[in-house]
Amino acid sequence: MATTDYSFFHISKTTSIKESAKLYRNLRLKALQTSPESFSSTYEIESAFTEADWIKRLLEEDRENFVCAATSHEAGSNPSVEWVGQLTIRGPVSGTDYLLPEASGQPVPGLDEDEERWQMLSLFNLSEHRGKGLGQKLCQEALRHLQQTRKSPNILVRLMVKPQNTVTVHLYEKLGFVTVGKCTLAEALVANGDSHLLPEDTSNPKYSTRTGLIMTLRVCRI
Repeated sequence: MATTDYSFFHISKTTSIKESAKLYRNLRLKALQTSPESFSSTYEIESAFTEADWIKRLLEEDRENFVCAATSHEAGSNPSVEWVGQLTIRGPVSGTDYLLPEASGQPVPGLDEDEERWQMLSLFNLSEHRGKGLGQKLCQEALRHLQQTRKSPNILVRLMVKPQNTVTVHLYEKLGFVTVGKCTLAEALVANGDSHLLPEDTSNPKYSTRTGLIMTLRVCRI
């Protein structure tokens, strides 16, 4: 009988880059095919990426990527490894870039010298591995990374999520995130570093209506 072990870790930017890019590509493309509604990008766009494109994505200076790896063990066979979950944090974000209109309800950020800000995004687990608490553990791994590697004693982590995604909202609440306002889709895309996906005219209600939840969590350096 096969058994599966899960591990959670930060993707290194200095070792095994090609292998990491291959595993990350497989995860992203499978996710885009099976759950296209979970992403702002599409399978058609990312399936055209070259190996160099995937490596470049993992090496972006303002992003840190985390994955959940599933290792399957079966009698008489060597263990097989597949990346089955992902999470990205983007930052540090300047006060200017973090700021949102007053209508959002989001509190005005502190001074850059007093706090460091990060945006959490792209939390996803393949459907066949859901219901095992993997999303929560991925988030915990990212938060632990910030606590252990950043110099700032005061770190503010923000995310934006659809309110109808109640399971994910509850997950974030269990981690300590609190709702501080509402955002538009246009603001969420910019905050997540995907402004290139915006149309020239963002007045369409799809992009301008405040429906997304803004949630934040303060963490202290270990």
